[in-house]
Formats: sequence, C-alpha cells, structure tokens
Amino acid sequence: MYTGIIEAVGTLSRIERRGGGAAVTVLTPPEFAVTKRVHLGDSVAANGVCLTATAMFDGGFHADVSAETMALTCFKYYSTGESLNLELPCTPATHLGGHIVQGHVDGIGKVLSASSLSEAVNVWVEAPHELLRYIAYKGSIAVDGMSLTVNELDGAAFRLTVIPHTQQVTNFHSFKAGRLVNLEVDVLARYLERLLLPELRDKKDGEGALQNSSSLSVAELMANGF
Repeated sequence: MYTGIIEAVGTLSRIERRGGGAAVTVLTPPEFAVTKRVHLGDSVAANGVCLTATAMFDGGFHADVSAETMALTCFKYYSTGESLNLELPCTPATHLGGHIVQGHVDGIGKVLSASSLSEAVNVWVEAPHELLRYIAYKGSIAVDGMSLTVNELDGAAFRLTVIPHTQQVTNFHSFKAGRLVNLEVDVLARYLERLLLPELRDKKDGEGALQNSSSLSVAELMANGF
C-alpha cells in the first residue's frame, strides 16, 4: 500500500517486451538509496503501478511487468527515457500524507490542458467513462502515482491544481496536453459501491438462510453524516 507521496523520479532505461508482458530496468537517483531500501521481491510503485523488484543494483532495479499490467496501464506506451514517479510501500509508522493508494491502476486518462494559476498549475484530465462515478469533488485520485485533489468536475473531465513543490519533485514536467496518465480512484469508493449493490444484499441460499446480508443503504449513510 502507498500514500501517493512521491519519493523520487526515476528513468526507464530498458523495456524488453516479452509476449504480452515486459522486463524493465528503472534507474533511480542516489537519494532513493535503492540497494539499502529495496530487497528482492519488494514492491515499488512506478507511475502508480505496483512492480515487484526482481534484482537491484547500485542506481536502479529490474522488474517484470505482467501482460495484465501492460494491457491496463500506460506501460504499453512507454519507451526508454520515460520519467517515472517512484514510491516505496508505506509501513504502520508512515505518515498518511496523501490517501490510500494500492498501486492497482484502474484506467488510463488523458491530459487535456495545463494552465498557470499564479505559481500553481491547473490541469484538466479526461477520465474513462467507467471511472467517472468514483471521482468526486474534493475527493482524492492518484494520477501517475501522485495523490491529488479533484477541484472541479466537468463532464468526463476533472481539474487538479498542482502546487510548485509537487511540480518540482515529480514527473510533472511531462504533463502536456495529450499525455496519457495512469489513474487509480479512491479504493474506499469501490468498496462502498460494492456494499450498496442491491443484488448482494438479502440473498438466500438453498436452505433459506440469508447470505451477504447488509442493512447498509444510502439513507443510512446520509443519516450518519456520509
């Protein structure tokens, strides 16, 4: 699990496609201290994609990208030289500075525009239709692994306001109109939807016993301040 607070920016130095998947090499900056902090089998989020480190070396690591990951993320479009936001998993003692991020990309968005707002930058991103119901005003969303706040919604697009610090410590320099980005919605929205699905409530088995029974409803959530 991650928090969406980027620790460093790495560089994709190799992507060797193998069938539907790929083997990749990511170069990391000295401050990431990869050989001290990453061990064989550890997870590393790269642009919001949870990868498993298969080997480490001084200044980088190797990982395999599954066919599933290639199909559902921007990795299928990447080439050598791509800047990657990096984050290691959080621990029980980690500050939850962003929001709960799993590293499981839900879909691919597209940057529509980026315009200056004083020192910050307003970025409009178009999301796939199937993800729109999970994106809420003032809610959180992970974009290329960055925990960001949705400040406005307009049809299939949402607006982010990126502050100078985030611009400086992430791959934000690549956020130009037309860029494709990995999106992960707030996992809490997915579980809430699952709990509210009527077909999962008050079902009976062959002996008449209730299964997946839940009294949770929209009315109850509203009554309790949600």
